[in-house]
Amino acid sequence: MTVGEQVYAQALLLAGELDEKQEALLTLLCRGTVSSLTARLRDGLTPEDCKADFIAAASLYALAAMSGSTDMDRLEQITAGDITLKRSGSDAAANCLRYQAELMISPYLKDRFAFKGV
Repeated sequence: MTVGEQVYAQALLLAGELDEKQEALLTLLCRGTVSSLTARLRDGLTPEDCKADFIAAASLYALAAMSGSTDMDRLEQITAGDITLKRSGSDAAANCLRYQAELMISPYLKDRFAFKGV
């Protein structure tokens, strides 16, 4: 089983019951997340080098993206020039998932940021 397949399997497990359309969306989001996280890894690191954290973080990122994409019914405004997308309500669940994912994967990223103290 590839890392991408493991990410999808974990995301599917965390997501619970999904219909066919949602599963297809989750597949695409997992693929995209694996690609983007792989590109962000420090030089010389592969997803296999940090496999458990990579799979967990990628699955959480995919679920956060899926959560955000299903909230289109709260769309208030779309602007084409310089792209504006405005939704009502809170994305608290998606933000929490993204935050947890970032905490897990940040030690392996080349673009990480951390406060060192004062």
